Amino acid sequence: MGRDFSKLKRPRYAMPDFVRQALDESGLMEAYQKRPAYQQNDYVGWINRAKRRETQEKRLRQMLEELEKGGVYMKMKHAPSA
Repeated sequence: MGRDFSKLKRPRYAMPDFVRQALDESGLMEAYQKRPAYQQNDYVGWINRAKRRETQEKRLRQMLEELEKGGVYMKMKHAPSA
């Protein structure tokens, strides 16, 4: 399911291969794709902006945990994904 990214006011971030691989391997790609375009973009941009690999991995783990749990987006409640 493709999301409409045309209304984003921020630059659209390209998904790095390691993020795509983690989503595929964890079986969470569908949960990621069901999120609104701005959330998909924010997660990828947030992970990409980390300077250290350890920080990227920590942020990636947080995203995966939130997708698995549902109802959470960047540590905030997100009822539509519950």
